[in-house]
Amino acid sequence: MGQRPTILDVAKRAGVSKSTVSLVLQGNKTVKETTRQAVRQAMADIGYVYNRSAATLRSSSSGLIGLVINDLRNPFFTEFAALFQMELAKNGFATVLANSDEDPDLQTRMISSLVEHGVSGFIVSPSYGAEQDALAVLEASNTPTLQVFRALDAGDRKFPFVAPDYEKGGRLATEHLLEMGCKRIAFLGGLDGRPVTEERMSGYLAVLSEAGMEPVVLTGQATRSFGKSMAADLQAKHPDVDGVLCFNDLVALGVLAACPELGVRVGTDLRVVGFDDIEDCRDSYPSLTSVSCNIPDFAKSTAAQILGWIKDGKRPALTARSPVQLIKRASSGP
Repeated sequence: MGQRPTILDVAKRAGVSKSTVSLVLQGNKTVKETTRQAVRQAMADIGYVYNRSAATLRSSSSGLIGLVINDLRNPFFTEFAALFQMELAKNGFATVLANSDEDPDLQTRMISSLVEHGVSGFIVSPSYGAEQDALAVLEASNTPTLQVFRALDAGDRKFPFVAPDYEKGGRLATEHLLEMGCKRIAFLGGLDGRPVTEERMSGYLAVLSEAGMEPVVLTGQATRSFGKSMAADLQAKHPDVDGVLCFNDLVALGVLAACPELGVRVGTDLRVVGFDDIEDCRDSYPSLTSVSCNIPDFAKSTAAQILGWIKDGKRPALTARSPVQLIKRASSGP
């Protein structure tokens, strides 16, 4: 007896992607009628039968949670993923981890695959771009989905979203730099136009406006290499800058690494504050002042929310912010 046809066979026959077949099977209205007909015809041609009741059973009782992260190379997300997985394990659930690597097409494919495997819920820290593709798959799957750190649907929210209070963090950091006597404060890192960049920058801009000071904004990749290049750039083009708030700790650690070669004394000539408070902040030299997002508590709360939704039908609030605090260390002064 030959093997039963699969969804991949249907996709190949119809000349479409696996995720498109999934959308047709789930009755999603975003698929063009011509594509829908082609998929239905392919199903008939090869004798594929969709077992909807089995799919529903899988999704409601699999005990699997899909965790889709935009960049697992960043220690901030790695710390969150590890802590979240351990919280789920305590409650008898397993985590299926996927790294989209800031690739929206890969993100959509991975979400589609996880839907096919019948995950009971999703936690998604999304990659930017092609948001509607990922949203369409998630909507069609009718799977409890919680967005963290970033949101696919910034306007008309379809899925609950929880993130640290980025605006408050930027405010705390900038106020601290002013208290330490900084006269010219720059914001480094984060890509232009990204909501998460604008949010982390918003507190900084508000405090400088209140103080009657002009901002110095130098956006770019949120990486150590960008931070290292910006340290030299500041010395050459903005020598009056004596304080920096970085988009994240990676940028800040890059600044710290570059300063000795440039003859810049961190904590005296230049006061540096990061954002996220990853573990490396405590072990850097000098130790890095950072806005803590309290990832252990955030992971525990996120796990509780998705499990409450799956087990008890308690849908989280559409938007929520978790508290942040400034952890002062040597990089911003004595």
